[in-house]
Amino acid sequence: MPRSGAEARRRLQQAALELYGERGFDRTTTAEIAARAGLNERTYFRHFADKREVLFDGEADLRDTMTEAVAEAPDGLTPYEILLRAFRKAARILEANRPFSEPRLAIIAATPALRERELAKHASLTDALAEALRERGIRSGPAGLAAQTGWATFHHAAQAWIDDPAQSLDIHLSQAFDELRALSTGGER
Repeated sequence: MPRSGAEARRRLQQAALELYGERGFDRTTTAEIAARAGLNERTYFRHFADKREVLFDGEADLRDTMTEAVAEAPDGLTPYEILLRAFRKAARILEANRPFSEPRLAIIAATPALRERELAKHASLTDALAEALRERGIRSGPAGLAAQTGWATFHHAAQAWIDDPAQSLDIHLSQAFDELRALSTGGER
């Protein structure tokens, strides 16, 4: 039996990944996830509100990491440069968790209910990034546009990283932001 809450969470997440991959999200219950992890269903619900949230654990840490990076960015950077710094910090988290991140993304892509939850989580993260940019003195409209465009660019880079794991997520992120800059200056068509 796991001795710590963190170990129980990790085992529940791993069990969910395995079962969702084997049976699909819709045909897996929280009781089955808990049993695979060697825990009971009550323990599952102490850690996760529902069977979707097991795949979205860490969102608060990710949001905090990115908004802190925005707040701590040096003065004089453009909003995109600020966001790139924040996304690079997020990329380190994803790369460190690649054995979880990669199958998680595949399961989400195959499951409409999870894609819906992911969109809601992304909207929340985008709102937090926009607010962090506003706190740096960037007007509301441009802050929101930068956060939304930046998030889409980050998502594009993450998908490229899944498709081409030979390069780091940081390299894919740099390429995606370079392409965004080229598009915005008329350099790419």
